[in-house]
Amino acid sequence: MKSSSKPPAGDGGDSLRTVVIAFVANLGVAIAKTFAAVFTGSASMVAEAAHSWADTGNEIFLLVANRRGARGPDDRRPLGYGRETYFWSTLAAIGLFVAGAAVSVWHGITSLLAGESSSENYLVAYVVLAIAFLLEGVSFLQSVRQIRGEAAQYDKDFLDYALETSDPTLRAVFAEDSAALIGIVIAGAGIGLHQLTGSAAFDAIGSILVGVLLGIVAFVLIDRNRRFLTGEPGSRALWNAVVQRIEQLPEVASVRFVRIEFVGPKQIYVVASVDLVGDFAESRIAHTLRRLERELETNRAVVDAVLTVAEPDEGDIGDVNAVAQQP
Repeated sequence: MKSSSKPPAGDGGDSLRTVVIAFVANLGVAIAKTFAAVFTGSASMVAEAAHSWADTGNEIFLLVANRRGARGPDDRRPLGYGRETYFWSTLAAIGLFVAGAAVSVWHGITSLLAGESSSENYLVAYVVLAIAFLLEGVSFLQSVRQIRGEAAQYDKDFLDYALETSDPTLRAVFAEDSAALIGIVIAGAGIGLHQLTGSAAFDAIGSILVGVLLGIVAFVLIDRNRRFLTGEPGSRALWNAVVQRIEQLPEVASVRFVRIEFVGPKQIYVVASVDLVGDFAESRIAHTLRRLERELETNRAVVDAVLTVAEPDEGDIGDVNAVAQQP
């Protein structure tokens, strides 16, 4: 396998900026919510504080993921270190589940069973939730801008791209910020119903609902990272684009087999078998294939390409007419 010194593909700077903004916003929100939770005793506010501290810790994991995954190929890792991004992002998602979801549900259930009643400092809770909504909104809009720009570049639907993108840090920030905004609304509703009815059960139920929401988000993020860690092959459109690119090489008569695997954010490994145009001397075949591989690798998204001559009885993949896209 060849080793390359080219940098990994993708807009690493945009993702890093998105994560940093999310970290700063979540840290400020976590401090404010903790103050409000102590001051009001609200179960929903405790859940929201746990949620924000979990998000803050997660952003640290995402920063590590962004940094370690950005390293290019070397002799020890010919395909680069992109998969580390998925590993550290998975740890962030597990942290969201344990520190956010589990704590919120547990506190809500214990408050519900104990019949605990929070203090009547409702104004403090509302002010903090409003500030948190604004700060989370800033981070959310940054992730939305990045997703919208990349989705338009690849001609994808916004939500489809948010779920399918090979960039786990971008997906994590968008999902966590979306959950944060919904969680703030749930917490506000729980506190409001407590104020209107005098029953602390609504506050406790709000805490449980926030925890369930975080659990769902964490599960989705873990599952997506699992798929990329275990060899995500990419979409049909990406496969079509790679086949088209190989068919455009003048020495290639036809493409018999193509295998694509993500090895990092916007980084793919390509294996293909082809028929070559004309008759090549055996001594020239290897040289020609290596040259074609290098030509494919001029695309920054292609970390490594391996081409072989197809066997005579190998099937034909057929004609491809899809519009070329980048991963």
